[in-house]
Amino acid sequence: MTTTSEDRWTADPGELLRVSEGFLLADVDPDATPGYDGRKKEGRRDLLAGAEQLAALQERLYAQSSADPSTPAVLLVLQAMDSAGKGGIVRHVIGATDPQGIRLKAFKKPTPEEIEHDFLWRVEKEVPDPGYIGVFDRSHYEDVLIGAVRELAPPAEVARRFEAINDFEGRLAASGTRLVKVMLHISSEEQRARLMERLERPDKHWKYNPGDVDERQLWPRYMEAFQTVFDRTSTSQAPWHVVPANAKWYARLAVQALLVATLEDIDPRWPAATYDVAAEKRRLAAT
Repeated sequence: MTTTSEDRWTADPGELLRVSEGFLLADVDPDATPGYDGRKKEGRRDLLAGAEQLAALQERLYAQSSADPSTPAVLLVLQAMDSAGKGGIVRHVIGATDPQGIRLKAFKKPTPEEIEHDFLWRVEKEVPDPGYIGVFDRSHYEDVLIGAVRELAPPAEVARRFEAINDFEGRLAASGTRLVKVMLHISSEEQRARLMERLERPDKHWKYNPGDVDERQLWPRYMEAFQTVFDRTSTSQAPWHVVPANAKWYARLAVQALLVATLEDIDPRWPAATYDVAAEKRRLAAT
């Protein structure tokens, strides 16, 4: 009997990777592949099989929204240290879907205009419409992570931002948006190896940023900041999931599984025809 990807998941990744009370980032092994009873070869094969399932569900979600404006949206929030694999998630997981139903936004350093507004001003404009899957490659969480680590904002302002984030995500959830918040967790050693590969390969030089080395020196402070993020913003309506990401294949498979489970829970349906199908068949056959 053929073993399927679903068979190889020995536990629900949504529950297994969820940040719950008492969670400690320090206890997560970045090399681990929790809940998956397979290796890289099986993982890659299962990712391809899962891509068909994800694409089919996303097409139904997008189609349903053409007739039902109350169709939920899905928002995937990706956070991680540099080189953790966010781009790979976008290419290998989201890339399997129909781009017309995807809204991708990579948040960069705020522009002068954006700085003049509250930190959520630019984020609110990128919220996905009903029926869309939105992807934030970095997000509003940069404003509490970097703000705290680099001391770009006073502690009182960082605390205010946490409250603002919870309110913002609560409003999204209340409006029907399903939030899938993922932190891709790699080790400092793995990041060093990935950054070194970028330096050793001319075709990867464009991806290297000298500032990444500066950020590496603040690794312990970033880990503390991420822990605070989980403590303050992993809620029942918008929980965090921490995905061990030293094995790229596992991280992609796990994020795909989280999205598939979310879409299956929505259970989108094909919209009914707004015309007489039988009559149209006769008209078409007569041409």
